[in-house]
Amino acid sequence: MTVRGPRAAARPRAAPGRAPRPVRPGLLRAAWPAVFLLALLALCGAAGCSRADAPRASTAGPESEFETLELRYQGNNGTVSPIELAEDLGYLAPIRLQFISSTVSGPQSVQAVVTGDTDFGGAFNGAIIKLIAAKAPIIAVAGYYGVDEQRQSGFYVLNDSPLRTARDLLDRAISMNTLGAHSEFMVKEFLWRNQITPEEARRVTLLVVPPANGEQLLRQKQVDVAALGDIYRDRALERGGIRPLFSDYELYGKFTAGSYVMKTSFIKENPNTVRRFVEATAKAIEWARSTPRETVVERCLALMKKRGRNEEDSAIKFWRSYGVAGKGGLIAEREFQIWIDWMVRSGELKPGEIALNRLYTNEFNPYVNEQAAR
Repeated sequence: MTVRGPRAAARPRAAPGRAPRPVRPGLLRAAWPAVFLLALLALCGAAGCSRADAPRASTAGPESEFETLELRYQGNNGTVSPIELAEDLGYLAPIRLQFISSTVSGPQSVQAVVTGDTDFGGAFNGAIIKLIAAKAPIIAVAGYYGVDEQRQSGFYVLNDSPLRTARDLLDRAISMNTLGAHSEFMVKEFLWRNQITPEEARRVTLLVVPPANGEQLLRQKQVDVAALGDIYRDRALERGGIRPLFSDYELYGKFTAGSYVMKTSFIKENPNTVRRFVEATAKAIEWARSTPRETVVERCLALMKKRGRNEEDSAIKFWRSYGVAGKGGLIAEREFQIWIDWMVRSGELKPGEIALNRLYTNEFNPYVNEQAAR
């Protein structure tokens, strides 16, 4: 599977009936550059060169129960994450979020945590495993997005596209928001389940495209397939003219796909702040789950207007669910074990190389006792 950056999408396409454009070999190996970079940053952090090692003044008062009253983070334009909703609902108080910058991918978000630029980030669980296996000093503390009947990511083609099967993807281009994360894993799984060999899979090209641009490139026929998730998918479906090849829900059913992570050193130094962060996330997830969809959307729209980031708010109107499987973001063993098994099967991990208790913890979640009682 060949991996190329956004500029590759502008490449002229071959005329109908002509031979497929040549694609460099290297599918599964080529997916590694972004993750490898993060692994290096993780090792740098473990070696003591992270900015997080510099002294950081606490914003908490001398009598506060919280070690710090400020949590730095990166956000996603046009969306409202559970912790942002939690702050708006008052669940995080007296702790405040400090928006540092925008991001378009989980690996980029976790990179900022590893380098100490932010205090928490979020990523696909498979990407978290890769980073921790590479000695990144992080751990997942709560699930924050997932897949269910209402919230799922699909791989879409135009209605008149000849693509129907996994084999049809050979010598074709697929757009996705980042590499080494959720969408790439789904493509690999879809190909593997349909008996596409690793050698054949190298003929598939992956293009990195911001989520907001995937639909546009598909309609302009600059890519053959676009990974469209959640609100971007629903908006594209409303416009019509596209159909799905497959989805993550079809492959795996309902599951929590991504988690918030923090550095283990930050958790050790700020346990009360971390507990409030996880509790607030849990409450916001359950509030969104039990509240009428229209009310959640109205709240998110008001929040986006209030925070004044000049965001496009049309996509949030299609919000349906955070897709988190566990109550309050509780992480289940399956939600990491499934990717460990996948990476062992593909040769990216050795059997027993990494323990589950190194990957995630439910220690700070207020619903953990309910899970233990089941």
